[in-house]
Amino acid sequence: MTALSVNLNKIALIRNSRDTRSPDIPEHARICIEAGADGITVHPRPDQRHIRVGDCHDLAAMLTVEFNMEGNPFAGPRRSDRPGVGDYPGFMPLVRELRPTQATLVPDGDNQLTSDHGFDLRRDGERVAGIVAELRSLGVRSSLFMDPDPDQIRLAADTGADRIELYTEGYAKAVASHTDAAGVLEQYRKAAALAVELGLGVNAGHDLNLHNLPAFATIPGLLEVSIGHAFTVDALQLGLVETVKAYQRALGKSA
Repeated sequence: MTALSVNLNKIALIRNSRDTRSPDIPEHARICIEAGADGITVHPRPDQRHIRVGDCHDLAAMLTVEFNMEGNPFAGPRRSDRPGVGDYPGFMPLVRELRPTQATLVPDGDNQLTSDHGFDLRRDGERVAGIVAELRSLGVRSSLFMDPDPDQIRLAADTGADRIELYTEGYAKAVASHTDAAGVLEQYRKAAALAVELGLGVNAGHDLNLHNLPAFATIPGLLEVSIGHAFTVDALQLGLVETVKAYQRALGKSA
């Protein structure tokens, strides 16, 4: 069955709007896990506008489920300009220190509002392959954020990565706009099938929600989805516990 990893970035964004410890990130992770979440995802960006380095340390110390850290592997250190918030050491130094279950490598720029494209491995493949090799030596599973592009997925396999995470905004937009959603979903099916054929595990994420997830979850070989923005919005209405259960039902699991 497909695992549900809850992304806590938007919970952290609410906290940061007041510079308090509320909402408390480890406590919200605990509630999600007790409600049935299979894992926790965070994406600590260099500006620490939502998840902070300290949150990553707190979660690494308490999690008993999969811990997925997302980030740009090429992001270097940055000094913090917020009182009481430590500096960002760079993504890979943080991974080396904390050894999460999975590191999802994402080619986002420092100033991007959100991740909006997969890797171009024609350009970055050699550098990414080196990072994948290091992650393997650390005992950290690697996943590459990828568009559903067959040529790029073949290059992802060449890097030695364990998994890819399919960037699903194209599918989400097609569903929302009623624009050939079935055709776009078939594109993702073919991309996932190719990945599996090449020996890659398949994760997915970005703009998946309770409406579009059930159809997407029928893709064969889908191992994990990470969901944050829509999850947080739904939790404002349903509460954390009921939202976890709703997303597990959307994945075809009893909750």
